[in-house]
Formats: sequence, C-alpha cells, structure tokens
Amino acid sequence: MTLPVANAPCSWGVDDLTHPFLPPWQRVLQEAAQAGYPAIELGPWGYLPVDTAELRGQLEAHRLALVAGTLFDDLVSAANFPAMITLTHQICRTLTQVPTAHTTPAHPHPAPYLVIIDFGDAQRARYAGQSEKAPRLAPADWQRMMQHITQLSQIARDEYGVRAVIHPHAGGCIEFADELEQLVQDIPYDVAGLCLDTGHLCYAGMDPVSTLRRYRSRLDYLHFKDVNEAKWRAAVTGGIDFFSACASGVMCPLGTGMIDYPAVRALLAESDYQGWITVEQERDPRDAETSLRDVTASLRYLRAAGF
Repeated sequence: MTLPVANAPCSWGVDDLTHPFLPPWQRVLQEAAQAGYPAIELGPWGYLPVDTAELRGQLEAHRLALVAGTLFDDLVSAANFPAMITLTHQICRTLTQVPTAHTTPAHPHPAPYLVIIDFGDAQRARYAGQSEKAPRLAPADWQRMMQHITQLSQIARDEYGVRAVIHPHAGGCIEFADELEQLVQDIPYDVAGLCLDTGHLCYAGMDPVSTLRRYRSRLDYLHFKDVNEAKWRAAVTGGIDFFSACASGVMCPLGTGMIDYPAVRALLAESDYQGWITVEQERDPRDAETSLRDVTASLRYLRAAGF
C-alpha cells in the first residue's frame, strides 16, 4: 500500500493571517517540495497568492499540486454566512484553475477537496478535548450550521465539481463523538464526505482507529497528526485553549506521539482506502524553524511504516 501524501501550511504555523510572525509563503512551498511532498493544501485564503496565474506558476515551479482548500470559520452564525459563500466561490474557482492533486481511479470522490471546518466559538476553543465541559449548540443553532454546510457543499459540487468534506476539529462545534454521529445522520454522503483527522480525533478523546473503522464508508480524505500525550493531558486538565496547546507543542511529528499508526495502516489496508493523506503539525509560527525537519521526518516515518 503506497498512498499519496501531502502537507499543509499549518505545519509551518500558518492558520491565522493576522499573526505577525507567519513565515513567507515562498518558504513553505520550497520546504514542502524539498521534504518530498507532491501536493499541499491552500491554507487560509490570502496566504498563498490569490492571483491564479501567479499561483499556478509557483506551484509548477515547485512541482506541487493543490490537494484541498479550507473553510475554517464560524459556520453557525447567519451573519457570517454570506462571507462563507463568497469564500467558497473563491477557493473552488482557484481549485479549477491551478494544478491539483489526482486520486486513483478507484476512489469514488477524487481530489481536490473543499475542507469544511467550523471554528470561531471562544467557549468551544477553551474546552477543546473536554467533552463533559464543552457547551453543545442549541438544536436550532446546530440545524442552521447543517444547512450552511449543506449549501456550501452543494455550491462546490454543482458549480465547480469540487468534493466537499467535513472535518471535525478540536475546539470547533463539531468535535466530539456525539457530534460526529449527528453530523453523518444530518448530511447525506452524496452532499459531503468526511475528512477525519487522527490528531483531532485523539485530542477529542476518541480512538482514531475505531473511529476510522466506524465511518470508513464516509471517508474521502484524511489528515494525519500525532499528539504528545503529556502535553495533551496538561492541556485538557488545565483548561488550556486549543491554539495555546498547539503553541506548547501538543502536536508532534508522526510516530513520536500517542497514535498507533501501524494499526491505522492495517485498517486502511483492510478498508482498501485509496485517497490522499495530508500530514499536519499545528504549531506557533515562531517555531517554524523546525518545520522542514519535522515534515521530512513525518513523511519518512509513514513510508517506513508501509503507507
């Protein structure tokens, strides 16, 4: 089993465009290519060039393709939804005009993807990984979020031919096992698939292997992370918000944390998974000096482990 593996700008600490210490995008592309990755995610809109001709030239120069673009924002609020519609069009239009990743012909929903992540509730971010303490959305708010996700997914599919995948995320309003189960009941697979993230499943208190097994018929795309157990326990017991935990180094190179990747590999082989894997290691951008070392080590670990 040799699966295609990409990376993402968050491995260089790029999540928030307002952060004053983001590394130059040119460096991220150069180091992703140097580490051996054939593809990368778009990252937050506006980090990589938004001019498609420039972006195409830069990707081609580094022999990289785009595997996905991401909505990472408040998907609950009605007031924020028009901005999410605009952003969906911007991302998906870009994905149709630049080099994009290809999936094996056997994969039912090939790349590139629109990864949809709810994030923006300060209370949920504060209680990331703490299922018993995290406040759940009221039923009306949950249904509004489901309607928003459905509409964005349909725009991506019907206007651009881009597959939407929903990503449960630590600190977002879709994080825990009960929310993931409700999500798959509320949004049909023909509307959107899943992008499950081993690190975020683990952070939320779920076993990645059993969760991937439970939802393997809905999996279109995967994110791989690893979690430092001591730092995770300190974060969830100390009430540390998610991005502060990331700045502390809770995410670590693959194979050095608490996730059983040999068991993940066995499950994916059993399930005949044919899709992309994107490696991520969320961090403070001030720690990006070690990004090249870490993303290189993670890719080497995966290949040595038989992925």
